[in-house]
Amino acid sequence: MKTVYTTGEAAKICKVSQQTIIRCFDNGQLKGFRVPGSKFRRIPREALYKFMKDNEIPTDALESGKRKALLVDDDAELVELMSKVLEEDGRFEVRVASNGFDAGMMVKDYRPDIIILDVMLPDINGKEVCQRVRADSSLEDVRVLCISGMVEEDKIQELRLAGADDFMHKPFEIEQLIDRMCLLLDLQPASRA
Repeated sequence: MKTVYTTGEAAKICKVSQQTIIRCFDNGQLKGFRVPGSKFRRIPREALYKFMKDNEIPTDALESGKRKALLVDDDAELVELMSKVLEEDGRFEVRVASNGFDAGMMVKDYRPDIIILDVMLPDINGKEVCQRVRADSSLEDVRVLCISGMVEEDKIQELRLAGADDFMHKPFEIEQLIDRMCLLLDLQPASRA
């Protein structure tokens, strides 16, 4: 569990821009300290918690310290495997949707840090889900990692243009998926023995 945060980390936890955190730090709303000999700002956990409470920002991301992942896939076996491995990793809180409609409803309430999105869903395609996520400015920090076993290279480019941050071909090793998620979320990759 972290005890001190950078302005970038605090911004992600509070789901605001880094500039907002810097402004609040500089005007004294958000307590912290500068790293001696540099211009870097650091925010202790208690100060960030108080700031979030004072400004009615949900503190669940800070309390759990886990990143929220939303898995969207209609392959029940794959979802079960991914959920199990991500939860065992310890850095992720996982929710699951088996179609695009449910995913759309969950994104609003759950506010995931990352969406693992199957491109071929029963009701709506992944490209449309990406476009809907990107159309909502309050979700601009949400990372979208698309997965599929049946997508040509030109379709991958379309997904990226629609707002996908990354793409993986099925089948894949779950460890590779976690490494990609860590890359997108600026987390340390899992160390393997």
